[in-house]
Amino acid sequence: MKPKIAMFVASAAIAATAAQAQTQSRVEQYIDSLKSTHRIEYIGEGEIPALSEERALLDMFYYDQFRNAQDPRAPYFLFMSRDARFAMGLGGVVRMRGWYDWNGAMPNNGFIPYNIAIPADPARSHWLGSTPAGTALYFRVLGTNTPVGDYQLYIEANFDGYNQRGFLLKKAYATLNNWTIGYAHSTFSDPLAEPLLVDGQGPNAYVSTTAVLVRWMHNLDKDWIVAASAEMPQSFVGANGTTTQNTNDWFPNIAAFTQYEWASNQHVRLAGIMRVLPYRDLVVKENRNEIGWGVQLSSVMRPFRPLTLYFMGNYGRGISSLTGDLMMGNYDLVDDTNTPGTMYAPRLFGWYGAAQYHFSPTLFTGLTVGQLRYLPEHKQSADEYKYGLYSALNLFWNITPRIQVGGEYNLGKRQDINGDHRWAQRVSVMSQFSF
Repeated sequence: MKPKIAMFVASAAIAATAAQAQTQSRVEQYIDSLKSTHRIEYIGEGEIPALSEERALLDMFYYDQFRNAQDPRAPYFLFMSRDARFAMGLGGVVRMRGWYDWNGAMPNNGFIPYNIAIPADPARSHWLGSTPAGTALYFRVLGTNTPVGDYQLYIEANFDGYNQRGFLLKKAYATLNNWTIGYAHSTFSDPLAEPLLVDGQGPNAYVSTTAVLVRWMHNLDKDWIVAASAEMPQSFVGANGTTTQNTNDWFPNIAAFTQYEWASNQHVRLAGIMRVLPYRDLVVKENRNEIGWGVQLSSVMRPFRPLTLYFMGNYGRGISSLTGDLMMGNYDLVDDTNTPGTMYAPRLFGWYGAAQYHFSPTLFTGLTVGQLRYLPEHKQSADEYKYGLYSALNLFWNITPRIQVGGEYNLGKRQDINGDHRWAQRVSVMSQFSF
């Protein structure tokens, strides 16, 4: 290539990159900087793939309907075929969190309003703690095969087990075109609609559940996506063991969503789930089933480049074990105090909203507020949970595309049916390195 032509091509590439940066949000600018950090080892014979083909395959590592904000970045080292039809990477994140509680300490590393002690426990008024929970390793394969189509294999394990140091499987699934089979996020969840937090638990109304499932997901056109799945059930039934008894789950959860997506990682999603919740009536000695159901509206959007907004609202019966605070108890079915031997699925309502503002592609702040309400239809114990409030104010700094630090202030409240309530506060810090 002649020097003048080479100079013209280089100038055009720089101009195109600058023009693209002007139209991208600051989140997209950060992701682009992250893509530039990859080290690729090419395998097979032939020429190195064109930059556009390489970038198209890399984009698949970053665009995932079920990717959580706290999930690991795409791996630093990648193997890629020279025809750009196959890529494989092993990556992970080393994450450390530390926190300080006062005026009442949580019994766990997540900030969970349900666990605020009422009345206060004077032996647990303060707590300085830390955990490596959230440190993870994962393996991912992406490819295209002419007879088969597009495929993906994914395995992730986290150090979230015994004493927050045990190594536990978090996800393991395979995707072939529209089909996914394995252990993955529920179709009823919307991980993209969760804001990034230092707190590993997240808002108390957030649906964060994984299951062994078979899912079909299809793009109707460039803007609309639909999905449906059959998922292995795991109900949490509060049988008393005297007039009612827990039994085995026997019918899969059925979940589905429809989504309108007007830009990458910006959408509105309406999701639903149906569950069969079994129990045994010991009074008449019969097995019975109640129907649980839930609906959820969620969204993530960027009204202008520095600002990202998040929202999630859910309502239903018998979905407590899928939702934030109420995961802490057995609320999918509870006893009908008026009819011994009978259980019912209580209602709940939850929501949260969040705003994230980027001062630059590497420095941003966020505010999250939310509430979860437990709505039983029959008389409950006076000290039973009625609702919880959750809030978080944080600041994050990406020192490099793969090193991130953050600080956060949490404020939460638990209120019981009898009106008793307590507030809890926490400050926490986090550092992580992705590779």
